[in-house]
Amino acid sequence: MIRDTLSVEAGGVRLAVYVSGPRDAPPIVLVHGYPDSAAVWEPVRAQLDARYRVIAYDVRGAGASEAPAARNAYRLELLAADLAAVANATCGGRPFHLVGHDWGSIQCWEAVTDPAFKGRIASYTSISGPCLDHASFGLRGDAGAPADTGHIDHPPAKRPFGSSMRQTLKSWYIFFFHLPWLPELVWRTGGVQLWPLWLRLTERVRPARDPAQMRNAINGLNLYRANFIDKLLHPRARHAHAPVQFIVPLRDRYVGPALSLGLERWLGAYERTEIDAGHWVVLREPELIAAGIEHFVERHRPDTGGSAAPTFNARAAGV
Repeated sequence: MIRDTLSVEAGGVRLAVYVSGPRDAPPIVLVHGYPDSAAVWEPVRAQLDARYRVIAYDVRGAGASEAPAARNAYRLELLAADLAAVANATCGGRPFHLVGHDWGSIQCWEAVTDPAFKGRIASYTSISGPCLDHASFGLRGDAGAPADTGHIDHPPAKRPFGSSMRQTLKSWYIFFFHLPWLPELVWRTGGVQLWPLWLRLTERVRPARDPAQMRNAINGLNLYRANFIDKLLHPRARHAHAPVQFIVPLRDRYVGPALSLGLERWLGAYERTEIDAGHWVVLREPELIAAGIEHFVERHRPDTGGSAAPTFNARAAGV
C-alpha cells in the first residue's frame, strides 16, 4: 500500500503525517509514545491499511516534526490541538477512530475527555497510557473524585491492594526525567546507542533503526516535565465522550494493569482486554494489536452502527 507524507501546521509547528489505505475507508489515527516516532506503528499499519485509512504522525519534537522551543509548548491541551489539526487535514469532518500507545495514549485522553471533540472521535483504544487526571485520583485513593456512578449498571472493579505503591515503583523513570540535565546527559552519552539493546533484552523486539532517536528522547522529556507535576497536584474531573477499550499488556514494566481498573465513573461502561505481552507490544505482536483495534472499530463504525464486529479473542490470537 502506498504511504503518503503530509505536512500539517499546528500551533506554530509543522507536523509530519503519514497516510495509507483506501481514501473512503474508515479512518484510524495512531499516536505514538516516548521515545518513539510514528515509525513504531509501521508493523500495525501493515495489518490495517488494506481495510482502513491509517493515519499516524510524529508528535511535536519527534521524528520529522518540528520541535517548539518552550517546555510549556508540550502541554496536553496543545497536543490535543495537534491531533485536531491532523484529523482536520486527513479526515475532514468525518469521525475517526483513535489509538494511542504509551505517551500517545496519555495525550489522547485529553481529546477523548474534551467536549470540543465530541462527535469527532468514534472510538478510542488505549494501550499502556493512562489519563493523568484519572491516575492522579487513583493514586490518592480517589480522594476528591466525584462519587456518582449512577450511570452504570454494575459496581466499579476494585484495584488490588497495594497497586498504587507498585505503580509508583514502576514509575521510577518519571522522577528521573524531572531531574535537571542528567536525563539529557544519559541519552547523549550512550543511552541512545544502547536503546535498541534495551528493547531486545527487555521486550524481545528488534526495531528498525530510528535516525531521529536522539531528538525523540531529548525533546520528549518535555512531555513529562510540562504535565506530570501539574496533573499530580491538580487533577481534573474528566469524563470520556467516546467508547473506550483498554488493551492491557500484563508484563508491562512501566504501566501496571490496575491503572485501567475502576474507571467507570469517568468512562461509563468500557472494555478491557488483558494480554500476555510487554510494553512494546505494538512492535512484538502487531497482528494481535491490529486485531484488537479492528474488533473495536467495527463495533463502533458510524456508517454501520457496529453491526458486523469480528470477535477479538486474545487466546485465539496466540497469547
